[in-house]
Amino acid sequence: MTSHPSRPSRSAGREVKEKSIFDAARSVFAELGFRGATTAEIARRAGVPKANLHYYFPTKEALYRAVTEQILTAWLSAASSFDEQDDPAQALAAYVGAKMDMARADPLGSRIWASEILRGAPVIRDFLETTLAEWLSSREKIIRRWMDRGQIRPVEPRYFFYMIWATTQHYADFETQITALNRGKPLSDEQFAVARAQVIDTVLRGILAPI
Repeated sequence: MTSHPSRPSRSAGREVKEKSIFDAARSVFAELGFRGATTAEIARRAGVPKANLHYYFPTKEALYRAVTEQILTAWLSAASSFDEQDDPAQALAAYVGAKMDMARADPLGSRIWASEILRGAPVIRDFLETTLAEWLSSREKIIRRWMDRGQIRPVEPRYFFYMIWATTQHYADFETQITALNRGKPLSDEQFAVARAQVIDTVLRGILAPI
């Protein structure tokens, strides 16, 4: 993964300003995409001078890469259950549940990622070809180990992950459609809990080997 440009050492003040910039950048990139976004608009929403933004992030691309890297890192950390649990039911339930929770808590992150992918990933292709590819390869080995033990049904691991990503991120990327079909109201906490449980149950019923 390409490292960030050299930036000032961290401090409490820096962290506050950086969070304001990150929050504003997420909003602007999600609404306007990379091409439509400007550092001037991001600085305006963050409530900082444009020069301040460029002090921390020299270019729009540097800020965009920082935002997308943060999104990817959070998504990949959701699969820590694969390292902490050797039982596929527990590991997969925790992973799918975490991905659902992230879709609800951070829909903007998912939309930024989807927008970049739909454009052919011109800015983050190296993330896909290195960090994400390496993560997927490591998780494929775990899935195949569970298959060898007879704990889960035979599947092609990466297609299995594609299905999980598509299902969980639907609740962020297609939130407008879900709202429209829910009589114009976002899913309540109770409705989302039912959806979350149903997705987990459906995945587990489809993948776990019969006892």
